[in-house]
Amino acid sequence: MSFDAWIVFALFWAAFVTTPGPNAVNCISNGMSLGFGKAMLGVLGILTQATAFLLLSALGITALIAASPTGFFIAKLAGAGFLIFQGIRGWRNATNPVPVAERPARHVYLHALAVATINPKSVAGYLAAFSQFVQPDVPIWSQMAVIVPTALTLTTLSYTGFTLLGVGMGRAALAAVFNVWIRRLLAICFIVYGVLLGASSTPNLETAS
Repeated sequence: MSFDAWIVFALFWAAFVTTPGPNAVNCISNGMSLGFGKAMLGVLGILTQATAFLLLSALGITALIAASPTGFFIAKLAGAGFLIFQGIRGWRNATNPVPVAERPARHVYLHALAVATINPKSVAGYLAAFSQFVQPDVPIWSQMAVIVPTALTLTTLSYTGFTLLGVGMGRAALAAVFNVWIRRLLAICFIVYGVLLGASSTPNLETAS
């Protein structure tokens, strides 16, 4: 990958991971309720998903997933239901004290991993990245040696920023009423993303290119 191509890819990936979505909402929510240290386990979950999707994309598996309307439809409905459930539960629990001690580290990590994995933006984004930036006449793994560190670094910076935003909001939300409405707003975001996921179309190589 040439330097110019790397710059274009880095700009694309920066836009990809900084556009607000379910991952960003989850990072903000974790930052508000868990504090920075524990909330960063959620970022680790996102990085796990990103690493797996990058490797699967290199092997062509995400293209196969996107090319299977039935498989994508089933995954889409499951993901939509998961996000809507999280939103409804978040709305109902908004008036309760933040259960910091009730969320073990494993739950924070696995929850973030699940949210990242069912995000349809992930499949479309990785397809776009690989259809636009990977050169077919160059060995894939030599290109991955550049793509993976770039993508993971930008992903880490972006979602660490969203987590810090949540930490700052949590510290500022000293008034109970304000805190409740912030948590309800995040819950609504999960529901909206779930509805949008359920209504989304199947990504494919043509639309991603």
